[in-house]
Amino acid sequence: MNLATIIEGHPADQVALVGGDEVVTYGELRSRVAAARAALVDLGHGEGDRMGILATNTPATVVALLATFGIGAVAVPLNPHSPPAEREREVGLLDPLAIIDGGGLDLGGSEAGGPGAADIVERAGDEPAVLMFTSGTAGGSRAAVLSHGNLLANLDQVDAVPDLRRTADDITLGLLPLFHVFGLNVVLIPTLRAGGRVVLVEGFDVASAAELVARHSVTLLTGPPTVWSAFAAAGDAVPAGSFATVRLAASGAAALPVAVASAIRERFGIVVHEGYGLTEASPVVASSAGTDAPPGSIGRPIPGVEVRLVDELGDDVLVGDVGHLHVRGPNVFGGYWEDEDATAAVLTPDGWLRTGDLAVVDDDGYLFLVDRAKDIVIVSGFNVFPAEVEEVLAAHPSVADVAVHGAPSERTGEMVVADVVASPSAPADDEWFAQLDAHVGAHLSRYKCPASYMRVSSIPRGLGGKVQRRLLPEAETGTNGGVPPAT
Repeated sequence: MNLATIIEGHPADQVALVGGDEVVTYGELRSRVAAARAALVDLGHGEGDRMGILATNTPATVVALLATFGIGAVAVPLNPHSPPAEREREVGLLDPLAIIDGGGLDLGGSEAGGPGAADIVERAGDEPAVLMFTSGTAGGSRAAVLSHGNLLANLDQVDAVPDLRRTADDITLGLLPLFHVFGLNVVLIPTLRAGGRVVLVEGFDVASAAELVARHSVTLLTGPPTVWSAFAAAGDAVPAGSFATVRLAASGAAALPVAVASAIRERFGIVVHEGYGLTEASPVVASSAGTDAPPGSIGRPIPGVEVRLVDELGDDVLVGDVGHLHVRGPNVFGGYWEDEDATAAVLTPDGWLRTGDLAVVDDDGYLFLVDRAKDIVIVSGFNVFPAEVEEVLAAHPSVADVAVHGAPSERTGEMVVADVVASPSAPADDEWFAQLDAHVGAHLSRYKCPASYMRVSSIPRGLGGKVQRRLLPEAETGTNGGVPPAT
């Protein structure tokens, strides 16, 4: 097997990629990838070599990725916009033999099978295909080793859900970056394997993205909650009929607020299906697509993926009780690059992946994420899940964004702190904080209510839209609004 074969066999004149004004057919893509394989082989690269790729959302990056897979090398997608220090740390960790700017391998004039062309190398299922940087379920950035078998297994698992299956008629908007597993193995690779078309987008602008959907008759629109929140709040910048051709809308990488999903359905007439996954699972684990999942649910595990919810002792929890979410299947990775301790922390001896997430399951088998286990705030011995408090605060009309975290408290051990971005309608601080506290108090037990509110300019989030809670104290440069401490 080899991921590089996903573009083989499709009609040569079928469009594979659109990037700005550049249109690439499958025939052209095969030629360019074959030429790039030959170029890499001529440079002495081959099986097992680690190849860093500055992964912009362009056809050139797709060529570089497929060529790297094809020669049996291991792709290391790098964020081209990372600060130099961060990129140097990542490169130092993996020590790739080369750093490829995709354009450097974009040899469009060469013909597949011409002089110097290199055949696609057969790979075993457990051979590494990608080293994907992730914050990891064990904390701290590290490189997850995803094999050809892992990635292809997850494609088959997703295809087993009829509503998620790609076809040659599908046109996907490629919003997420290709150095993120969501962009790579949820958007790009499955669409190309089906013979569909990917419209690659560099950077996100809400009005431009909606215009691309309409212009290219996009059928598959996937993105993190931040994208859907932007569409929901765009007003006249995104006409109500913009998504008329979309047959599948999906959200992942972080929890989708119920209010955002409702706003999208009411304004655009499409249902955003929520999914759950993580880099270490290649990445899709569960989806609400094709189910009658209630609002806020991530649906059920996709076929071929096992899920357990366990307590601190490793025993299965009862229906309705919060448990640690564990995952097992052929899509689960083999470990982190040269980090046995971190690998042992997340993989059990019998192959279960400890995701670090907390979830509950209802009587109908639908899963609901609760929070990250490490993000729990313990107030006077009671567990407070930041996501629950955030959902309540986000529903207030004068809140544009919010993140909740814990802080030390002499009285209660920890206290709940809410960092809040004000909407234009927010009043002055004292009145606003009082409104927010009354709002939360009407919906949550007192111990769950924030003991302090911070008015901030923005919430630090990662590319997938997840709150970077470790950075929240650094962002707290706004006004503090204290309220009576939680009891």
